[in-house]
Amino acid sequence: MTDTTTDLYYDPYDFEIDADPYPIWKRLRDEAPLYYNAKYDFYAVSRFDDVERCSVDWRTHISGKGSVLELIKSGLEIPPGNILFEDPPAHDLHRGLLSRVFIEPKVRAFCAASLDPLIGAGGFDFIADLGAQMPMRTIGMLLGIPEEDQEAIRERIDAGLRLEEGVPAGTADYAVNAGADFADYIEWRSTHPSDDLMTDLLNAELEDETGTVRKLTRDEILNYVGLIAGAGNETTTRLIGWTGKVLADHPDQRQELVDNPALVPNAIEELLRFEAPSPVQSRYVTRDEELYGEALPAGSVLMLLTGAANRDERKFDDPDRFDIHRKIDHHLSFGYG
Repeated sequence: MTDTTTDLYYDPYDFEIDADPYPIWKRLRDEAPLYYNAKYDFYAVSRFDDVERCSVDWRTHISGKGSVLELIKSGLEIPPGNILFEDPPAHDLHRGLLSRVFIEPKVRAFCAASLDPLIGAGGFDFIADLGAQMPMRTIGMLLGIPEEDQEAIRERIDAGLRLEEGVPAGTADYAVNAGADFADYIEWRSTHPSDDLMTDLLNAELEDETGTVRKLTRDEILNYVGLIAGAGNETTTRLIGWTGKVLADHPDQRQELVDNPALVPNAIEELLRFEAPSPVQSRYVTRDEELYGEALPAGSVLMLLTGAANRDERKFDDPDRFDIHRKIDHHLSFGYG
């Protein structure tokens, strides 16, 4: 096992490492498949098979105490309804409910409406004019939040996720209470129903883990809405940004997509593999286990380095090469289950 006393050092709060973590992650896969950081007291796995196995074993590596290091360390109680910070059976119930209310045609129509005004403009800022705008505006449309309020909400979400170099993120409380921004909208929508996701959530019924058929509580709805707005905005913006950057670096493959849009679905999977929008997740370890002959004790925090796993040469040939034709049975950018 490797710790901070050696020359191999991984620090999620070091901006220099974070700017290009792949060389360090390759060394972790090769030299320290179970890595320990003494400064912040966490373990990490980086190989594809290990990240996949630990993701599947939700009884040993739970999300219920949070899925980011600082949230787990904070000891904050996780409120119900936040599917990022839940384990089965509650996670399965809440995730299944959300999957019923997303409507793809609305998202497609909004993307087109966002891009149409830019035709003939001679150029635009890919992030400022699309990447940072489209996710929040799409989410606002789905939730029924007035367009004039969406920018302020996005700015508050971004502020809550902003990092300082060398400092653990101060986002733990925001991650738990992100839905508070939407309380007034939910109360208004409860007496002014519409054709949107917020109304669907107010009226949805589910059979909970006790077998009771009921509607969601206000707290659950707040957490749902906060999760959709926060996590959906951040990760989608990252994927859009990486799409622009990676395709600009590979103009020949970009041209192939222009010439043959049927290649787009596989290209998206390769983009997700090549630059995972959420490259690091954390789990709380509930019971002692052993990896690579080393103890991983109960009560530890285990980081799952998804971005490293997606570049594991044990799983993917020539993994640092971007290839829209790559055959991908599955990657780990959306976690597992």
